[in-house]
Amino acid sequence: MAWLREPLLHFLILGAILFGFFQWRGDRGDEGRAVRIVVSQGTVESLARKWQRLWQRPPSEDELAGLIEDYIREEVFYREALAMGLDRDDTIVRRRMRQKMEIFFDDLAALEEPSNDQLAAFLTANPDRFRIPDRFTFQHIYLNPDKQEGDVEKAAGDLLAALNRSSNSLQPGNLGDPFMLGNRFVDATGDQINRLFGDGFAAPLMDMEEGSWHGPVYSGFGGHLLLLEERVSGRMPELDEVRDAVKREWIAARRREINEATYRRLRQRYTVVVEPLPDVRLASRAGES
Repeated sequence: MAWLREPLLHFLILGAILFGFFQWRGDRGDEGRAVRIVVSQGTVESLARKWQRLWQRPPSEDELAGLIEDYIREEVFYREALAMGLDRDDTIVRRRMRQKMEIFFDDLAALEEPSNDQLAAFLTANPDRFRIPDRFTFQHIYLNPDKQEGDVEKAAGDLLAALNRSSNSLQPGNLGDPFMLGNRFVDATGDQINRLFGDGFAAPLMDMEEGSWHGPVYSGFGGHLLLLEERVSGRMPELDEVRDAVKREWIAARRREINEATYRRLRQRYTVVVEPLPDVRLASRAGES
């Protein structure tokens, strides 16, 4: 039965199937099917521009003729594939067509220019997206648990007592253990601080008194004594301060709105029937019995 695996046999079978299909298509005629391919001037110019972007020069006459012939070949095979139903039940094709539809409606949203009133209303309705966050300038003294014999609390207490007695005569940079990220942070947001030290590390800075050492506050690295130098409270910005960001977000929201509204309108054209799934649990129980 090795002859069944011969590539030539497969080729002949495929050829016979295609021949039969095209004979059947020919018997039916081409009524209702687009058999005219028009290569417009715009298409030719587009092909030439793509060539020039790729090769940094315009195509020659022969090269342009080759591009046009390749376009016609692609169009012929595309139409014949559609006529044969090769696009059906193809997940990749379906997904690509959906994406192209969504991109089309996205482009419509991008053409819409928002007014100042629309942007101001969007800013007011979405304060958390654009709020200027609190910022902190602080120093810290790091206490490495491996070098403190596991007793970070005691080391922190001793250091706090010394710092409070010193009246600022001690140099914090010379105290504690080396820290790879540095010992002073300027104008950092809570999110930035948490990304460096771990979630929740910035929270104590919100209520901390400026100019005094506090702690220990723990991170994934170990213990830290903190000195808050300055806290600049967050605020809602004026529209002119964040206009570009608000416009980007407005357009993105408008795209989603248009896409959803268009889908809902198109869906109304169809009668949708979702067939019930078989009760898998009942089937399995029946099998067990």
